[in-house]
Amino acid sequence: MILKPVRMPAGTITMTMHELMRLLAWLSPSFPTGAYAYSHGLEWAVECGDIGDETALGDWLSDVLAHGSARNDAILLRHAHRGGDLARLNDFATAIASSRERRAETLDQGTAFIAAAAAWHPPELPERVAYPIAVGALAARHGIDEDATTTGYVQGFATNLISAAVRLVPLGQSAGLRVLAELEQIILTVVNETRTATLDDIGGCAFRADIAAMHHETQYTRLFRS
Repeated sequence: MILKPVRMPAGTITMTMHELMRLLAWLSPSFPTGAYAYSHGLEWAVECGDIGDETALGDWLSDVLAHGSARNDAILLRHAHRGGDLARLNDFATAIASSRERRAETLDQGTAFIAAAAAWHPPELPERVAYPIAVGALAARHGIDEDATTTGYVQGFATNLISAAVRLVPLGQSAGLRVLAELEQIILTVVNETRTATLDDIGGCAFRADIAAMHHETQYTRLFRS
């Protein structure tokens, strides 16, 4: 059974129901990757006053998505989806982590993701694997569309950080959902702009978010692991 194509600014995505079910399962907040334990430095940003309401949260996440680690993850996922030397790509993904906690965040989630996905027979990957590499490689193994996988991953990235902010600021659920709705176009822009990106295009300028991740390592009171 074929779903009606999902309209995107630069084309369409066609998926079977079976493929959609798998992607929804893998990227669900309930899939046991431990994502709920990581704030990507957001906890420090809240403590120091950078984020105190939904407007500030939206601005922060917009920068991380468009100019920071979320964009880099999208590029890495796409290249993992296309195959090649996944061990070398994983080494690169690990090397570009901007802090110790960011490195642990991607490796812990990726390794947990592959372990939880055992029922779907994931491909052979390094023992410790970065999260976008794990997701891209598994989706490719099952023939799931690269654009759909990238969209789901970036949306999940944003959703997890919004969930962390709802608990930390704190914000109400309605405020969190308003932020997510406002990020939709940025998420699609990241998906479209990374479609033709090479590994040489990896980089970023979300410096405050990187600094937040570094400061979080020594933050006195912490609820999250990053």
